[in-house]
Amino acid sequence: MDDIVRHEGAVSFTRQTTIMATRTAVPRPTSAPASAPPPSSRARIDSVDLLRGAVMVLMLLDHTREFVHRDAPLFDAANLSRTTVALFLTRWVTHFCAPVFVFLAGTGVALRLARGSSKGEVSRFLLTRGAWLVFLEFTVVRLGVAFDLDYRAFPGMLQVIWAIGVSMMLLAALIHLRTSWIAALGIAIVALHNLGDPLNVPRPDPDAAGALWMVLHQPGFIPVLGTRLLVIYPLLPWLGVLLCGYALGQVYGWDAVRRRRLLVWLGVGMIALFTLLRLPNLYGDPAAWSAQKTAAFTVLSFVNTTKYPPSLLFVLMTLGPALLLLAWVETLRRGPVGRALVTFGRVPLFFYLLQWFVAHALGLLLSLAAGKPTGHLFGIPGFTPAEPGAGFGLGVTWLCWAAGVLLLYPLCRWFAGVKRRRRDWWLGYL
Repeated sequence: MDDIVRHEGAVSFTRQTTIMATRTAVPRPTSAPASAPPPSSRARIDSVDLLRGAVMVLMLLDHTREFVHRDAPLFDAANLSRTTVALFLTRWVTHFCAPVFVFLAGTGVALRLARGSSKGEVSRFLLTRGAWLVFLEFTVVRLGVAFDLDYRAFPGMLQVIWAIGVSMMLLAALIHLRTSWIAALGIAIVALHNLGDPLNVPRPDPDAAGALWMVLHQPGFIPVLGTRLLVIYPLLPWLGVLLCGYALGQVYGWDAVRRRRLLVWLGVGMIALFTLLRLPNLYGDPAAWSAQKTAAFTVLSFVNTTKYPPSLLFVLMTLGPALLLLAWVETLRRGPVGRALVTFGRVPLFFYLLQWFVAHALGLLLSLAAGKPTGHLFGIPGFTPAEPGAGFGLGVTWLCWAAGVLLLYPLCRWFAGVKRRRRDWWLGYL
């Protein structure tokens, strides 16, 4: 994904044709090119933007549920002992957001290199961009999440933007390696990090070594400057996902048929591997599935994989279908919905920052209008007990989500137009 905000068109990763053309003095007969010429530097890859836009809209659904639904502060919607099928699926479908978002962050870096930036230039961009994202995580994002400025009580959370930012800073050094080595490292991290699952740090108040392990692999609170910081997105597995996205970004220098064929095979292979590992509870997720009280809940148990941190099976379950969708949308004729998703996908960070405030404000304003309690909507989300009668049902949650999408679309369309018309350096950071 990064360019997290500026994906532009695919160009060839090889210069063989250009070199041959400049070395010969004899003009060759013209013929139809094997593939379309490289687009201009301002062109974009609509399929990537569309997929990113789709998961961003789902992201808004998840956050709207957290601020609007009556049960969000009380228990995990994926808890099979208390959830319903509709509530579980409302939560489960949003599992696709973070893996695709992080994966495309890596793809965006490959696209930046493909359109002519040197590795030195990209390294400097990744360092500054990554630091900027970490800063936003503890300022703008924290405010949108908490609607609270008491940093002593709640300094913030290490969420997806933090994970992307730090991963980018690490990639700033790694891009000087061969792409095959980066791919091998990314795959190894994703495939093997679950071997560290038994190394659970005692909570609360881990020592320095334990806090470091939690930042890398185990969610929870860690002590920082007399307060506690909440680790939700441990770095290590998300770094692996981003590195895999960077490596796969090379396919956008291929011809379309060959690229789609690889995306399909990878997608099918990941789904098949997920099934083979999940059926016998062999490896790849700390939470085994089991037979439940109904067939429907048994299926839910099967797909109820671990997101914090993202297990191997969680990554296979989400990125496999995502790659199939990425191949399919390349040939899809854009309708109004598709064009709207592309618009969202062209301004991902702008959308991400705004959607916290939109979802949170919708939950707060609706509760105030209905005379419902609002105390749980301030401070650490999910840790402030909700008073009886707080929140709304699932239907109201879905309606608020739709309203949020409609509110965000004109703003995103406006900002996408700004980015299309202007080349200001700061636009690369928003």
